[in-house]
Amino acid sequence: MIEVATLQTLGGPDMSHATFSAPDMTTYCGLEELGLVAVGMRCQEGGFVLKCRAAHPARLCPGCGRPGYSLGSRTRRLAHEPRGHQPTTLAVYVGRYRCRACSCSWCDDISQAAPPRAKLSFGALRWGLVCLIADNMPINRIAAHLAVAWHTANEAILAYGEELLLADSTRFEGVRVIGVDEHVWRHRGGDKYATVIVDLTPVRDHTGPARLLDVVQGRSKYVLSSWLAACPQEWKDNIEIVAMDGFSGYKSAAASQLPGAVTVMDPFHVVHIAIDALEQCRQRVQQETLGHRGRKGDPLYAARKTLLTGTDILTDTSQARLDAVFACPDHADVHATWRIYQDLLAAYRDRDPRRGKNTLRHLITTLTRPGLPHTCIELARMGRTLKRRAGDILAYFDHPHTSNGPTEAINGRLEHLRGPALGFRSPTHYITRALLETGEFRPQLHPQLSRAPCVLLVARPLNPSWTDSRGNLYICGDCEGWAIDNGLLADMLGSSCMRNIKAGAAGGIVEVIPDNPLIVVGQQPWVLRSL
Repeated sequence: MIEVATLQTLGGPDMSHATFSAPDMTTYCGLEELGLVAVGMRCQEGGFVLKCRAAHPARLCPGCGRPGYSLGSRTRRLAHEPRGHQPTTLAVYVGRYRCRACSCSWCDDISQAAPPRAKLSFGALRWGLVCLIADNMPINRIAAHLAVAWHTANEAILAYGEELLLADSTRFEGVRVIGVDEHVWRHRGGDKYATVIVDLTPVRDHTGPARLLDVVQGRSKYVLSSWLAACPQEWKDNIEIVAMDGFSGYKSAAASQLPGAVTVMDPFHVVHIAIDALEQCRQRVQQETLGHRGRKGDPLYAARKTLLTGTDILTDTSQARLDAVFACPDHADVHATWRIYQDLLAAYRDRDPRRGKNTLRHLITTLTRPGLPHTCIELARMGRTLKRRAGDILAYFDHPHTSNGPTEAINGRLEHLRGPALGFRSPTHYITRALLETGEFRPQLHPQLSRAPCVLLVARPLNPSWTDSRGNLYICGDCEGWAIDNGLLADMLGSSCMRNIKAGAAGGIVEVIPDNPLIVVGQQPWVLRSL
């Protein structure tokens, strides 16, 4: 490596100007934040070793304030953030002192560098937490990069994450809509079920994705009731909606602990009840007519997937296959169940919530009408289920966008979490990893992931038809794309950065906040600035 002085001697460029500074291992390794200074380096086969000392040695007596004399030093070794995929170890020389006047002994304070009796520096803990949450790196690879044991890295990083992120009391602020669902955290041995509680407020307000609030081991009314009972009363009073599946235990717990909240049964689970009824009816008729399970070439078995397809997306071939199945008199029960299933889908797909609610209410009344003969036992069972939860089912139309789908999505992410770890044996360990994985902490660890707001310029166009109800035309200050706000939907034209906004606003409302001029469309913030 040629030094700067040699380059200048050879006629090379002068690099001593302010663009560059002298090489500094303290700055390069991030030791300033730890209160350390690098005084030496040694390269060895297992990585790098940096000799460090405290940036501000404590030479004054903490008791009387007089200078003390040195008693030598002791070395504390800390695993640090790796550089160049090579483990980095800090050999911190901790000075020891004694006061001649009061015989007081003390040493340099390096609490800014690492927790007491820890083997990982704060830099290594933060690096490991970022790798674990943002980069999905397994613990064994993190431990290998830090040159420590698996248990050492696992316990230290999870404790640091729990203290830094999970212990934040503001994490539960602003929660108005929650989703509750069951989760299988392991598939063998002991109690395998857990209850997940998810914050759905950002999804309902179109301000961000759902986030996991907590995971409680077990699945019962007692489990959810105990968790809600431990929450502050002020927090429970702010809960407006609880989205859930058809499990009656969660319904009873929410009714007892959150009497002022509205319970909403997720449309996915309601439709799944109809799917189960249709599948069971098809299998029963298959056995009654042919005497065996579905085989290739059987009409009902061949149409098993077509029966579950909505009528609005059926092709001519699929419609012809259904017509052939329903033409047989023996398939009358299947035809009746299929029509109920399609009516249920049409109610949820109706753009008018009032009309969809009336359609579904009429459907429940029809299935449970007294004295109505039911030739299909599956429809009778389905009618009893829908009648028992009719209030929760119909509440969805009064509170749109209150689906438990984001809760199911977080369940899927937790299923994926077990893959790199090859399963978990400790429920405490699993719950902490689950919260760190799906608690939406990535923007806190990676500020680059937080999308900066686009600037919209408010202009007065020449053509009045190009304006909104307030006579404003919004122009993006970044790409000069323009948008018209009609009070209900933003029509975005002209630029690539508008595409996500247009898709996000397809079912949402553009909201203008007077005090803080911010338009929220989908999940993208837009700041208004007058010309």
